[in-house]
Amino acid sequence: MVRVPGGAFAMGSRDFFPEEQPVREAVVEPFWIDVHQVTNADFHRFVRETGYVTVAERDLDPADFPGAAPEDLVPGALVFQRTNGPVPLDDWRRWWTYVPGASWRHPGGPGTNLDGRTLHPVTHVAYADALAYADWAGKSLPSEAQWEFAARGGLAAATFPWGEEFAPRGRRMANTWVGRFPWEFQPGKGQAAQPGTTKVGTYPPNGYGLFDVAGNVWEWTTDYYRGDHGAPASSCCAPAAGRARADGPPPVEAGERFPRRVVKGGSYLCAPNYCLRYRPAARQGQTEDTATCHLGFRCVAAD
Repeated sequence: MVRVPGGAFAMGSRDFFPEEQPVREAVVEPFWIDVHQVTNADFHRFVRETGYVTVAERDLDPADFPGAAPEDLVPGALVFQRTNGPVPLDDWRRWWTYVPGASWRHPGGPGTNLDGRTLHPVTHVAYADALAYADWAGKSLPSEAQWEFAARGGLAAATFPWGEEFAPRGRRMANTWVGRFPWEFQPGKGQAAQPGTTKVGTYPPNGYGLFDVAGNVWEWTTDYYRGDHGAPASSCCAPAAGRARADGPPPVEAGERFPRRVVKGGSYLCAPNYCLRYRPAARQGQTEDTATCHLGFRCVAAD
């Protein structure tokens, strides 16, 4: 972990998506934060010592899915499927598939494993899974303000954690999608021929020494997602959350069982033509039970 000095900063952005507005002053006290995202090796140690079973690995309760066929109630998670060519970008289901058996141990589903990925960020972790790990580690999950302040790395108003230019001198600075999403993909440093996570620390750290605060995997925060930053946001993985009241958990959206939490940082699936959320100010809402191949976390601790 590294210590992040506290302070006031302008949180959000006027220049991109409506959910990042309005820009407002936020204040955080000094805190400690993990240098990199929690890895598969870290999470494996937690599971080995506790016997923890993640949300994606648990049996599904038929009462939570009225009308569903019994054969469809199989544990699993969402896995990205690259398309063969251009598709309209108005429906995430064109490139996401629920894969029975997909989990942090089997990120692509049955037949896949963690060989060569022990130092990649753990994925397919729901909010409860991240909380359980943080509690075991004697830490907690960051608030949205803590996460954004740390991700900025001391560059108060910069677009990216490293400055204004996406690829200074042509150098890629993060594991993001280069090409036309979701079909045309140009691998970068540490990336295979197919899009996916990279080993933590593959790309340069920000000014506080933090790796992968842009790209690689989205990261959970403790804040409930609300639409009162502006218009409801689109999401890379699921329908948008609507406007909510100002106090207490937001209302659960129709067809969903859980409220949404803010996730930050973007992922290897964020592309200029689609997501463009590999920035400190960017934010999305994900339901607490969401488990996908591009969603992970890091922890914080009190000063």
